[in-house]
Amino acid sequence: MPFKMGVLLIHGMGNQERGYAAPMIEELKGRVRRKGGDDHQIAFQEVWWAPVLADKEETLLRNMADGNDLEWMPLRRFVMHSLADAIAYQDTNRPPTSPDQINVYRQVHRRIGEAVRTLRERIRAGADPAAPEVPLVVIAHSLGCHMISNYIWDVRDSDKPQSTGNPFEDFQTLAGIVMFGCNIPLFTLAYTSLQPIRFPTPNLKAYFPKGTPAKDIENAAQWINLYDPDDVLGYPLRSLDPKFAKAVTKDVAVDAGPLLRAWNPLSHTEYWTDDDVTRPTAELIHGVLKLL
Repeated sequence: MPFKMGVLLIHGMGNQERGYAAPMIEELKGRVRRKGGDDHQIAFQEVWWAPVLADKEETLLRNMADGNDLEWMPLRRFVMHSLADAIAYQDTNRPPTSPDQINVYRQVHRRIGEAVRTLRERIRAGADPAAPEVPLVVIAHSLGCHMISNYIWDVRDSDKPQSTGNPFEDFQTLAGIVMFGCNIPLFTLAYTSLQPIRFPTPNLKAYFPKGTPAKDIENAAQWINLYDPDDVLGYPLRSLDPKFAKAVTKDVAVDAGPLLRAWNPLSHTEYWTDDDVTRPTAELIHGVLKLL
């Protein structure tokens, strides 16, 4: 059965393992089925960028601890694999000054590009070559929200877009965004003016069946931002700027995680399979799918 849509998932801070998105994907599939949708028509693909920094961070922490009496090692490991990711992820716009230097921004974006390309190849493998590209939904957590936003800006929305030459891989078919534990607001301090990625996506109707009412597409295409008020790394987006208020459909406060974690900063790691997250995410996916 040909896929009718794609879903791209990207993780945030921390030393994530390959397959990190599997539990959420299975839960989303089940919720879509219970709504009457066919989850076999949805192609899911995770972006796994953690290896860009994971080994370097572990080596750095080990070297710092060797021969030194460092306390709070579990907390230090959390900081190393979380905040260090955000520090390292920046585009210097300069070529490396030595063979050992890496541009983490570009390395991460290479991983995103590879995942999107893989997702499209899976979708096209079972499709009519003449069929149009399919709608795409993005699910992003934490620092991954900032990363995917930057990637879309670079390939589609900048003054000089670094286009791949394909509408799907350029996110021209972007029909939905779900962010949770989003820390985009923290990165806006580096800018004098704010400009979110374009959403709803221009000319999105071209990737839905001919005759689909424009109002139905408008209602289905949503950018939802979920945040736990106890999560010090997750923030609302609409209050950032009038442009964000126009682009983001809604900010929703949720209570992520079990009792022992939901009330404190550890909630930042608990979004992925929480009902308050998977329910609206599945509703968004199903809303797009039923129009296809």
